[in-house]
Amino acid sequence: MAGHRHPIIDTHVHFWDFKDERLKWVWLERDWIHPILGNIDAMKAVAYQIDDVWAEARFADVEGFVHVQAAIGSADPVDETRWLHEMRQRSAIPFTIIADATLGADNAAAVIDGHAESPYFVGVRDFTAEPMLAAGGTNAAYEQSLRILAERSLVFDLDCEWPNMAAARALAERHPDLLIVLEHIGFPRARDDDYFENWRSGMRTLAGAPNVTCKISGVGMTDPRFTPESLRRWVETCVEVFGPARCVLGSNWPVDRLYSSYDVIMDLYRGYIAGLGETEQVAILSGNARRLYRL
Repeated sequence: MAGHRHPIIDTHVHFWDFKDERLKWVWLERDWIHPILGNIDAMKAVAYQIDDVWAEARFADVEGFVHVQAAIGSADPVDETRWLHEMRQRSAIPFTIIADATLGADNAAAVIDGHAESPYFVGVRDFTAEPMLAAGGTNAAYEQSLRILAERSLVFDLDCEWPNMAAARALAERHPDLLIVLEHIGFPRARDDDYFENWRSGMRTLAGAPNVTCKISGVGMTDPRFTPESLRRWVETCVEVFGPARCVLGSNWPVDRLYSSYDVIMDLYRGYIAGLGETEQVAILSGNARRLYRL
């Protein structure tokens, strides 16, 4: 490990093992094409687990991870947490779990309780959240689930593109005690100047809710042949708009391995924040993540 660098907590990785018959990962099946990224066949290994990401991350001064919901298509989302709990019990490398739950479903509270049987469970990501925001209005069952998350200090990892950030701001204001983390800087779908201006405006709107943190992750996904300069304004805007106290880092590994290598991504992150004070750098690299995700 390189010395004299502040450690990183990587808040966004995915694990799987197709030999485990309890679970399904439909987005990794042989003939499945990603609706945004297209062909991701190059990452479709039979298994990818904590030891595999550690093999890639061990020279980047990373000291912990957050696994984000990946076993999409499984009959019981709690089975993924049980599987991850077993992996964590065997692992010398610490990680915590953002689990899958459909928060508007009748059984949402029971699913959250099931996840909570693992001490490594720290929050939820729900792919139905953004369609709900886009539809407008509020959903009583969803609102109740968000209150449960807030009461238990669980994180709500939120996918949200810029057109829905005003609705996400309203949600955050309805639940001021809810810990919300915006995934993948809002997953920009384009990298032209007009899109950037719309995205930046949306980010400013969302950042107006003090309980929202920005996860700087997945930055290579829609800029596959990125350069250090092409990514710079996106990352620097996140830090400017949310402030160093409300930013965390994630690799989105191994998805972003399609576009780069682990050390390159993490070194770019370090470079983009190198002009900040030491306390601010530590907050972004690990301090905020340690608090939010209980590492």
